[in-house]
Amino acid sequence: MKFDAVMFDLDGTLADTLRDLAEAGNHAMAAVGRPGYELDQYRTLVGQGVERLIRDALGPDHQEHFEPASAAFKAYYAEHRYDFCAPYPGIAELLHALTAQGLKLAVMSNKPDEATVDMVRRVFGRWDFDAVRGHREGYPVKPDPKAALEIAAELGIAPGRWAYVGDTNVDMFTGKAAGFFTVGVSWGLRSVEEMRDAGADAIIHQPSELLPLLG
Repeated sequence: MKFDAVMFDLDGTLADTLRDLAEAGNHAMAAVGRPGYELDQYRTLVGQGVERLIRDALGPDHQEHFEPASAAFKAYYAEHRYDFCAPYPGIAELLHALTAQGLKLAVMSNKPDEATVDMVRRVFGRWDFDAVRGHREGYPVKPDPKAALEIAAELGIAPGRWAYVGDTNVDMFTGKAAGFFTVGVSWGLRSVEEMRDAGADAIIHQPSELLPLLG
């Protein structure tokens, strides 16, 4: 095998969470008297953590609403994050195949750590992930590679033996900064062009297309 381990982004890569995030975002905007957004507009708002999402949704002239909007988002999302969430088609089969091949599996997300761990447990609990990491207080968000490199070190696998799979330029920048092989997926939140411009080593259009890249 070319690689010993695969690290996945969560939202937009393993799990289709866009509608739940959009519902929470619009709830937060309504709570502070700001207009909401269409579902597709959230494709460019999500992916860099809750703080960035709320600040971008508010816009530069309404940052005074950040604290109450952030609190409203977190409270709503905690109660509703599984209303529409589901694995993308083909992800279950991919995880079965990777597990059968004995590869180490990890998840790294800009979603808060508690929410990341809970989502992996509830939605992907059939598979044994060797590391699951969301954004933790005091840690930089992606594209900083600190958390990715810590996971690699904890599992004892050199960066060059990892594939990093994600759906945004942030994911590609993260993987590149960590020294991983980067794979962009076309079924997620952002465009193929964005990931290519960010230096993706490969682009796949179906989960099964990852397997030949690894071996």
